[in-house]
Amino acid sequence: MTTQEMNQAFEQAYGRKAEKIFFAPGRVNLIGEHTDYNGGCVFPCALSFGAWLLIAPNADKVLRFRSLNMPQTYEIAIYAIKPQADRAWCNYALGCIDIIARRHPEAKLQSGYDLLYFGNVPAGAGLSSSAAMEVVTARAFTEEMGWTLADDKKYRTELALIGQACEHEYAGVMCGVMDQFASAQGKKDHAIYLNCDTLEFEHVPVKLEGIKVVISNTHSPHHLDSGAYNDRVRQCKTAVEQISKVKPIKFLAELTPEDWAAVQDAVTDPIAKKRARHVVGEVARTAQAVEALKQGKIELFGELMTASHVSLRDDYEVTGKELDTLAEAAWQVEGVLGSRMTGGGFGGCTVSLVRDEAIETFKAFVGKEYEEKTGLKADFYVAEIGDGVMRL
Repeated sequence: MTTQEMNQAFEQAYGRKAEKIFFAPGRVNLIGEHTDYNGGCVFPCALSFGAWLLIAPNADKVLRFRSLNMPQTYEIAIYAIKPQADRAWCNYALGCIDIIARRHPEAKLQSGYDLLYFGNVPAGAGLSSSAAMEVVTARAFTEEMGWTLADDKKYRTELALIGQACEHEYAGVMCGVMDQFASAQGKKDHAIYLNCDTLEFEHVPVKLEGIKVVISNTHSPHHLDSGAYNDRVRQCKTAVEQISKVKPIKFLAELTPEDWAAVQDAVTDPIAKKRARHVVGEVARTAQAVEALKQGKIELFGELMTASHVSLRDDYEVTGKELDTLAEAAWQVEGVLGSRMTGGGFGGCTVSLVRDEAIETFKAFVGKEYEEKTGLKADFYVAEIGDGVMRL
């Protein structure tokens, strides 16, 4: 859908023109999964698809929410902002407005607004459609409510933190900051090497000559708020508590593989031990993968992606039949350097590095294997790495 078509949709919905339009991207994480809330590093990049928000103030002191992707509409008084029942989609926006006001008392919501959202992130694909919606809302309403920062990097980090707080408080998902951070801080043709504890980060050029990043959608939607994600968060906290009796730590990511070998017996909970083993290994893999990319060792980067999936399958147990089928089929295709699940898991997508000449073979073989084994049809997207949130 073009911006002209979105503007026409806004005018049709509200009988007047939108005053401003904003965009925030979805993301794909190349490596470093379930490390973010464990204080570790991740390596995501922003995508060229995401969420758009068109807005115009109104004189009615109400927030009117419409989406071109959802049938439900909402009208909420600006003095009665609170989480809406039944997992209402407007919570991902409403929470950001509320949190901006609470984090920054100088920010004032002076009027009501008519809002129209449109997203082209595949639904339930694990490519951060919710984070894109949060970040685009935070970008729009920090401006509308009169709060911003001259330092662009710090401002974008704050947008990410607002979105993360919204996810915690309004969606009930105790996620790390990676998704919102990638949407806010993305840079074209770069991935973000982010330390999720300190929020220090580096934009790393993604130079893949003759190789493409291919995203494969299981069409088996993931549900982070199903409880399984929050279970993993609790299991990792259990591991930290038990390890801290012999080696004080705040996060699992503080441990090197050598440290883990020395303290692993302190983790008496067998499930927590498996979760911790994944996190420690994934943090080390991510550092190694970023260095490999910087040195142009793309084959090594691919091997580490594959090792990441195996760990997520066996130790973190967040893959499942659909994701495993896609990854394992990809590993059989000549010209595939590596393939892994991406995102929170429990459905969603895989990300693969595929040589240009193998892309059509990849789609045909992986698609056929996947449909035969699951009864579902996969979709494939050749990813473009784009910029972070912006006003258009």
